[in-house]
Amino acid sequence: MNKSTVVPTDRPVHRSQLRVRYAETDRMGVAYYANYLIWFEVARTDFLREHGLRYRDLEARGHLLPVGTVDMRLVAPARYDDALHVDVWLEEARSRTITFAYIIGRNEETGRNTVIATGCTTLVAADEQLKPSALPADIRLRFRDLCGGES
Repeated sequence: MNKSTVVPTDRPVHRSQLRVRYAETDRMGVAYYANYLIWFEVARTDFLREHGLRYRDLEARGHLLPVGTVDMRLVAPARYDDALHVDVWLEEARSRTITFAYIIGRNEETGRNTVIATGCTTLVAADEQLKPSALPADIRLRFRDLCGGES
């Protein structure tokens, strides 16, 4: 897992902005932990869209990307109405898996940002029957380029 609390400078990074909604919190006004995974997905989808790789287009070509593994570290609670940002980047791209790394930060009124969570998700390339399959070469190259040419 990427345990970094520093956004990399050697590859594209996308930042999604969001605000914790009341429906995402418990009675104490603290965001339920499963919502962090949804916030990861929002940022990941925005990242892909920004780089011309919409899930919809991949699925239309018969390529699915279900999440295979999740690793998340909660550092501080997110609370109702907190303004958050989710930084996401492609950590690794292989023929059958792609790994995204995330940092969720709270935008403080002081102008400082507080890291509240870090994590990684690995997506597995699959066909329409959900059997693992290699991504097409053109897609693999796009993902590799988004990793800073690594993988």
